[in-house]
Amino acid sequence: MDFKAILMGLGFALMWASAFTTTRMIVLAAPPLTALVIRFALSAVVAVGLARAMGQHWRLSRAEWRTVIVFGLCQNALYLGLNWVAMQYVEASAAAIIASVMPLAVAFMGWAIYGERLRPMAVAGLVAGVAGVVLIMGVRLQHGLSVPGLILCGFGVVALTLATLAARGAGGSRNMMMIVGMQMAVGALALLLPAAAMEWGRPVDWSPQLVLAFVYTVAAPGIGATWLWFLLVNRIGAVRAATFHFLSPIFGVAIAAMLLGERFGASDVIGALIVAAGILMVQMARIPPDQRPDQRPDQRSPTMRTDARS
Repeated sequence: MDFKAILMGLGFALMWASAFTTTRMIVLAAPPLTALVIRFALSAVVAVGLARAMGQHWRLSRAEWRTVIVFGLCQNALYLGLNWVAMQYVEASAAAIIASVMPLAVAFMGWAIYGERLRPMAVAGLVAGVAGVVLIMGVRLQHGLSVPGLILCGFGVVALTLATLAARGAGGSRNMMMIVGMQMAVGALALLLPAAAMEWGRPVDWSPQLVLAFVYTVAAPGIGATWLWFLLVNRIGAVRAATFHFLSPIFGVAIAAMLLGERFGASDVIGALIVAAGILMVQMARIPPDQRPDQRPDQRSPTMRTDARS
């Protein structure tokens, strides 16, 4: 892994983790589903425009359309929809910790559903990751963490995990930016009616902070992190790229503490480090030990991060 790839991975992890803080800012001032529909619509327009400028076309294969629909519904509508609603009641750092276990959930579900073999290091990583989450959430529950919000975040991770498993193999498409834009459009359409039915007439507390947070979450986590992720996957392979997810719980807790003044106690620091170590162990265990540096990296994407994951 070269220095440029390391910088790309750090940039991706930082943007992805920062999305939880900006999302928290948005949902405390505006109806979450309505704001998410607008975000998806804007992101779709920009992404499709970029795709056309790059020479990508609308004629997608059956597998690509499956990716568009599965991710548009499961990742965008369900995962992000549930998270944005939950984050009215759950702190950004807690949501970031819960979402960060997605690589662990993918490894576990791959073993449970597809019979994929887990190496001892991966098993140890799963145990460590769960222990870290239990430590953080156990302490936070004593400090008033919303149980309904926690459950919604958990269901969101399940939806994203299933989408990731269902859409494996789409990482090598030449129409990736078009796929990104189209699945955002699917997410916007899927949430349009629920947003209208549940949030019609709810006021918006307009402020410069809200506008800045919204612009940032569309531009950086929504499009920038997506594009950086696929560049990283093409450079070093999906499995190696996914190792950078171990930084997400650390970055997520730190950013929320700095910008929102959220809790940053000893249990959060220790738990985030344990979760990070677990994710790193699981991802390192998935890299074939006999893979040479000059071999073409595996292009199968274990997780298509199309949207800041939040």
